Amino acid sequence: METNRFETFFDAIIAIIITVLVLKIPQPTTPTLAGIMELNTMYMGYLISFLILYNIWYANHDLFQLVDEINNRAVWIYGVMTFVISLLPYFTIWVAYNTNSVPAETMFGLIFILTHILTTLATIEVYKANPYNKNLQETNLNSRLMNAPLVLLIIGFILTYTVYVPGIYVTCLISIVLWILIARYLKGDNSGN
Repeated sequence: METNRFETFFDAIIAIIITVLVLKIPQPTTPTLAGIMELNTMYMGYLISFLILYNIWYANHDLFQLVDEINNRAVWIYGVMTFVISLLPYFTIWVAYNTNSVPAETMFGLIFILTHILTTLATIEVYKANPYNKNLQETNLNSRLMNAPLVLLIIGFILTYTVYVPGIYVTCLISIVLWILIARYLKGDNSGN
């Protein structure tokens, strides 16, 4: 499949999910700073989910600039990823309303973990489908550093199930920032070649 058509489709899906996500944030109960601050967990949940979606979009944009085609296996992985990220608005609002709920924290963390794993698998599949693409092979997108956020999330699960229930929520924020920084660092290493 040509990446132009697929990238347009995937971009539209992410734009729709971000739109649904922001529409799920309720209006403040009062038009005051205190009313806005009552929704701080909503804003934080939105920030985490937005950064996840933005990072997926940006990484795919960079990846699809290097390849002209992807195979059916990559399309199927992206299809599963589309399903998983389409659940983000639901679980974001659930965890924002219930930051001290182990089930809400768990589901939010699982969505993040599945998204990370599917992004990694999709990237690997695109690499496999383009073995002779010199520009793609010179990139370092398969670096083991990209798994650091996953390790941090596992720590979040341990925290949530032992001493600090919002542990997953907090480590999701730290993980997505780390995921973005690592990707930019690796991209910076490649631009010097």
